[in-house]
Amino acid sequence: MQSIRAFFIQTFGIEAWLAMVVAIVLLALFLSQVSRVVYNQFDKLALRTNTAWDESLIRAARRPTHLLIGIVAVAKVTQVVLAQWPEFDVAAEVSQLRNVGIVLAVAWFAWKFVQLVTSRTIDRGREGGQEFDVTTIFALSKLSRLLIAIVTVITVAHTLGFNVGALLALGGVGGIAVGLAAKDLLANFFGGLTIYLDRPFSVGDWIRSPDKSIEGTVEYISWRHTRIRAFNKNPIYVPNAVFTTIVVENPSRMSHRRLKETVGVRYDDFAQVEDIVSDIKHMLENHKDIDTTQTLIVNFNAYAASSLDIMIYTFTHTRNWVQYQGIKQDVLLQVGRIIERHGAEFAFPTQTLHLAGNEAALAEAKGN
Repeated sequence: MQSIRAFFIQTFGIEAWLAMVVAIVLLALFLSQVSRVVYNQFDKLALRTNTAWDESLIRAARRPTHLLIGIVAVAKVTQVVLAQWPEFDVAAEVSQLRNVGIVLAVAWFAWKFVQLVTSRTIDRGREGGQEFDVTTIFALSKLSRLLIAIVTVITVAHTLGFNVGALLALGGVGGIAVGLAAKDLLANFFGGLTIYLDRPFSVGDWIRSPDKSIEGTVEYISWRHTRIRAFNKNPIYVPNAVFTTIVVENPSRMSHRRLKETVGVRYDDFAQVEDIVSDIKHMLENHKDIDTTQTLIVNFNAYAASSLDIMIYTFTHTRNWVQYQGIKQDVLLQVGRIIERHGAEFAFPTQTLHLAGNEAALAEAKGN
């Protein structure tokens, strides 16, 4: 009887730890399936809202949740198995690896959540036709991910038993050497930070610099460089540090477009100049595309070498370059019609030659 009892005790003991392993695995699979069903229900509820936060939160949490369940299950199974062989004393290491896995799963969730919120915010803003600053959204996204990466590294190092304070002190000393070796990279980084904070331009803006041969539409702003698409469709990659030392114009943020022209009529049409000026000014004041609240000047401006110059100075409502060209054409055509209506003509370069010594011949020719 004792031998049978010992046999059952031994058999029961072996079956107990195996049963524990099987139970942990089954429980992990069950929890994983339950989480899948719960997230599917949350997805349906999130579709009824107009915010991007809830959908992003659910999608970002799906896989990290399954990873967390797997990490905890593997750690428990390892502990149960190692309990049968006490000579292998690695329980502390297993616990550390479990904690590191949990930290990485949480970091994965946070990283993916930031990415999804960024992309969904931009997509919804474009679909709804809303005006928003894409550059600021990208800046906040990159800054958030940078903080997630730093916090994750520090937390993992602390979990593995490293002296975080000593690492930070070592990083401060090493940072000086790295800063000297990578000063250009750091200059570009802080140049990008300046762009994100001051926002002299944003993605989609048309910019140009009188100091450099840079002109085009901003396509992308990273921490190292800015990509600009020139009007000939060539990409221009400009290090961010350059923008801290040059003047940048941003025509995309102009309030109006200026129309500034000089029209010249002949000296023979001097008597009509005053009426021409008056009619041109009246035409501009009644033009639907001209902003009369801004400076509007139409004046006889100068006695030029071969023309009487009339200056036209005004502003259009539109900022669109293509529309502006159409408005400019219409204004110039109307100016031409006004000059023709008054019997005047546009001036062109002319010269009058007086030949010395031929006064008698000229007088005789006039007499005849």
